[in-house]
Amino acid sequence: MKNPILTLILLFPLNIFAQQPTNYVDPFIGTSNYGATNPGAVMPAGMVSIVPFNVAFKKGAENKFEKDSEWHSRPYVHENRFLTGFTHVNLSGVGCPDLGSILLMPTTGEVEFDPEKNGTTYANEVATPGYYSNTLDRYDIKTEMSATLRTGISRYTFPEGQANILLNLGLGLTNETGAMLQIKSDTEIEGYKLIGTFCYNPEDVRPVYFVARFSKPAKSFGAWKKMPAYKGAEKDWTKYNDTYKPYENYQHPMAGENIGTYFSFDTEAGEAIEVKVGVSYVSIENARKNLDAEQPDFDLEKIRKKAVTKWNELLGRIQVEGGTEEDKTIFYTALYHILLHPNILQDVNGEYPTMEGYGVKNTNGKNRYTVFSLWDTYRNVHPFLSLVYPDLQTDMIESMLDMYKESGWLPKWELLSMETTVMVGDPATPVIADSYLRGLTDFDTELAYEAMKKAATQLKDNKLRPGIEFYDRLGYIPEGKESGVWGTVSTTLEYNIADWNLAQFARALGKKKDARMFEKRSKSYRKYFDTSTGMLRPIMQDGSRLDPFDPEAGKNFEPVVGFVEGNAWQYRFYVPHDIKGLIRLLGGEQKFVAELQKCFDTDNYDMANEPDITYPFLFNYVKGEEWRTQQTVRELLRKYYFQAPDGLPGNDDTGTLSTWLVYSMIGLYPDCPGNMDYTLTSPVFDKITIDLHPDFYPAKQDLVIETMNNENDKYLIDKMTWDGQSHRRYFIGHGELVRGGVFRFYLK
Repeated sequence: MKNPILTLILLFPLNIFAQQPTNYVDPFIGTSNYGATNPGAVMPAGMVSIVPFNVAFKKGAENKFEKDSEWHSRPYVHENRFLTGFTHVNLSGVGCPDLGSILLMPTTGEVEFDPEKNGTTYANEVATPGYYSNTLDRYDIKTEMSATLRTGISRYTFPEGQANILLNLGLGLTNETGAMLQIKSDTEIEGYKLIGTFCYNPEDVRPVYFVARFSKPAKSFGAWKKMPAYKGAEKDWTKYNDTYKPYENYQHPMAGENIGTYFSFDTEAGEAIEVKVGVSYVSIENARKNLDAEQPDFDLEKIRKKAVTKWNELLGRIQVEGGTEEDKTIFYTALYHILLHPNILQDVNGEYPTMEGYGVKNTNGKNRYTVFSLWDTYRNVHPFLSLVYPDLQTDMIESMLDMYKESGWLPKWELLSMETTVMVGDPATPVIADSYLRGLTDFDTELAYEAMKKAATQLKDNKLRPGIEFYDRLGYIPEGKESGVWGTVSTTLEYNIADWNLAQFARALGKKKDARMFEKRSKSYRKYFDTSTGMLRPIMQDGSRLDPFDPEAGKNFEPVVGFVEGNAWQYRFYVPHDIKGLIRLLGGEQKFVAELQKCFDTDNYDMANEPDITYPFLFNYVKGEEWRTQQTVRELLRKYYFQAPDGLPGNDDTGTLSTWLVYSMIGLYPDCPGNMDYTLTSPVFDKITIDLHPDFYPAKQDLVIETMNNENDKYLIDKMTWDGQSHRRYFIGHGELVRGGVFRFYLK
């Protein structure tokens, strides 16, 4: 495999080599405007991330700290400035709560257990890949943290006096309550915290186990438990009602909903105490093994350097030249966000919890991935990983197939080997089919086909495709309680895309009869087409059209009949596998262009959500109108993406919005999974070099994309060449690009 760091040395003069990719990452991008990212210290695909937890309370109008109404979905919001600890297991770019647990909180003076009372404002935030730091105003404590794959390390530099470190197992984002802890010595704690019911769905509850160690023995320690309010309790117990009861020198196992431990020390001015935490989803024993293997000593600087090296290695697979400093920053930050999830699940000994169960299996040297937000990521994240990180994508496919073997179904929205059933459709099918067609074929294709066909054809008790009986019989899902689906039109469109991908996969495997059947079924969206409005209009149980029907209803995420997180406009062109067929339905190319443009002009395009994310690139399907793609993409880039906490248009959805940015800035976009053509637009940078992985794409040279006349904000394409030959199509095949070569855009 090529060494990306060596490649960078050869490409750039040594006097500017200090600008490694990590120097251009700003982890604060996306931490506001519901971007749901966080600035915590984390490794690529890391199981552990240490994140400042600042969303339980916020400053109110009367300068009081109040419950934060936005705290439910993410551990950190940039504009909130009241911190109650640092969490060790977290999600980035998701819209529902879970994890945000195992909180450490350093304080000084008398121990206070209530996070509303021991919390503090903070300043001097610094965040870079693998590192986070701030200063706690109330305590004058400098905090620093870094992480390995399965462990975190924090360093707190205290003033003179009594220093305390609290571990809180009651506060967090998970919808589940309950925890257990045991103080093993004056330097070690172990236990677990329950997590689960992501998006308030009743999936399995699972414990996350931990072991925490301190670099200095505590002078005193203990546990606490928040006592519930007992009405009619004995007089002697009233003082414990809804308060925190301390247990000094407590070394027995303790369980409860709101429990924690405290360790107190005498410190000199400027004295630092380090805390390292190992995590496992299998057992306390494995959490200890992870900690022993990845952090045998206390050395934050060494851990930080290893994290930076790994981030530079992966981010360095794409090198960019030209553009502004801000362009480079938003580009590499987006690439950074893409590499956070899915993340590994297995411990250092290979053990992991099985899908939808409580068994334990071993990866036998492979990586087991988790956090598959597939309704979002099947559209662009996984095609991107197949191109730039095929080694990671291959392991992810293996993980998905193992989930099928363990549970009987491919994942839909999987979290820590639990199926949350969030969102609609059958998104694993396009991920696997698209990866195979891009050349990632080293997996059990017959097993994959079996799993995909089961989801597409099992009419009873189908966990992946509710409403499939109607879909199979009618070609669409009618509105009504009997359908059992959220958003009948949206769900049908998702099944269409999955069927089309399954048809491509079947054809590649020589299953021609199946391919014809699934291909035909993938066009059934046409039954929703309403000639009177030109929209895909919901159909009722009796076969009539929804009436009254407002194509803009649901524009701002309010509930609407027939559609999921969007309106009829935002799903009007959502048939990327059959754009030519849609053009005919709409009355021809000029009508298609006019209506597509109207989607943008009437503010019905939503850059922050997935169903219409590919629409700017659809102008390329009409000859002579390709300039609209170039103009629209550039306008969206400049309007919605920038270097600031609110520099993402909305929820990043585990890297989906970031992937749109990365593709758009390099001039390529996969407008339909399973379709091996990338659609083209004008790049932002003068030169982009993509290191093609030699184990998957044994090209003689890298893929290089150059942009000529890229000045004065030019963005319209005059002409294009591919390896010196004229290229006239505004599409290019994946198979061509991965052979390596130089694609050159000339702008006017």
